[in-house]
Amino acid sequence: MSLIVKICGLSTRETLDVALDSGADMVGFVFFPPSPRHLSLAIARDLGQAVKRRAAKVALTVDADDATLAGIVDALQPDLLQLHGHETAARLRDIKRKFALPVMKALPVETVADLAALPGYVDVADRILFDARAPKEATRPGGLGAVFDWHVLENLDLKLPFMVSGGLHAGNVAEAIRVTGAGGVDVSSGVESVPGRKDPGMIRAFIRAARATEELMVR
Repeated sequence: MSLIVKICGLSTRETLDVALDSGADMVGFVFFPPSPRHLSLAIARDLGQAVKRRAAKVALTVDADDATLAGIVDALQPDLLQLHGHETAARLRDIKRKFALPVMKALPVETVADLAALPGYVDVADRILFDARAPKEATRPGGLGAVFDWHVLENLDLKLPFMVSGGLHAGNVAEAIRVTGAGGVDVSSGVESVPGRKDPGMIRAFIRAARATEELMVR
């Protein structure tokens, strides 16, 4: 199975086009006001229409209620909902039933003990995203540029497809893939010149590095 590369937190047509032209498999859009990557529904609608099925559209939300999700789904027409808050397995099941969309649950990871939450989600989620645990003083759960100990996921026996995130960039994505055996990588702050502003050159470099690693693993 080929590696899935996701560029998250896109907010302009220019950087979206760069991600698509460079071969991103998933493009992520953030709907969470505390984040510098938060989008209005109007901008999300325009960007979503520009994707033209060249990649899967992912809507990132944090403990969003049904009304908020309905507005996002209407504007973006996402292919996948990324749930980055404290959503329970029951909440995931409810969201899938109401919106008829696959869901990816983000789980914060710091130690092996954090994997204890997995069994509750594996029968409901369509995909898991392992992200670095945010510090207690943080105002948002992701996009902070923090790396977790990838060895926590080493030899993980998970029947569900999973991705890794948290502090990834062109210089370390190869090691992250090698250690975790993840089927996908997700980057946001690692391709930004300043928080919330994606850098075209960094996007290209990240995707190039991820694909080069994928080719080496196939050989």
